[in-house]
Amino acid sequence: MNSLDQLSSEIRACRICVEEPLRKPLPHAPRPVLQLSPTARICICGQAPGTRVHASGRPFTDRSGDRLREWLGLDHETFYDPAQIAIIPMGFCFPGQNEKGSDLPPRPECRARWHDNLFASMPQIELLLTIGQYAIAYHLGVDRKKTLTETVGAWREYWYDREHPKGTPRIMPLPHPSWRNNAWIKKNLWFEQEQLPVLRQQITRVLDESRSDRPIESDPR
Repeated sequence: MNSLDQLSSEIRACRICVEEPLRKPLPHAPRPVLQLSPTARICICGQAPGTRVHASGRPFTDRSGDRLREWLGLDHETFYDPAQIAIIPMGFCFPGQNEKGSDLPPRPECRARWHDNLFASMPQIELLLTIGQYAIAYHLGVDRKKTLTETVGAWREYWYDREHPKGTPRIMPLPHPSWRNNAWIKKNLWFEQEQLPVLRQQITRVLDESRSDRPIESDPR
């Protein structure tokens, strides 16, 4: 078993937020949700599973996922193909909800225990899509702006102007595709008009290059 397979097995069996929590324990049984492979060159870095994803055990099986796939120009088959797309949220388990019915922030245990080793085990990643403030904070660190709007609005800076040493992925910051951000999307028309076309173009490029690098299977006849 290679290091990524080992990490994947350990994460899927993880119970740290119940047995060794850094804050109030998870209020339900853990069910880590992620999608990994040693060949995926695109990684979607989100926040944490919601109630529907917790029930399905599959990333983005909700309205947010429908919008995200539309943003990225990806069909279900490609989106859920781990050989092409990795999905690594900042929190692997549904964190529960507050008294108002809103999802709590991602559990801090995941970042502390898993993320550094996990991304170090996936050096083939070329494009990181950081969705929401928690993923942006982890992947951009001090390079992020004061607000999410400013950070997403500076996408050209991260994509074109930032140095990208060989072996390090390019980062594209995105807002969360939740319906709660409808007003933000309507207010910031540049996101759909300018940023998404470039993002789709780059996703197509990376996927096409990845497919062309795959060995041709021999004819079984």
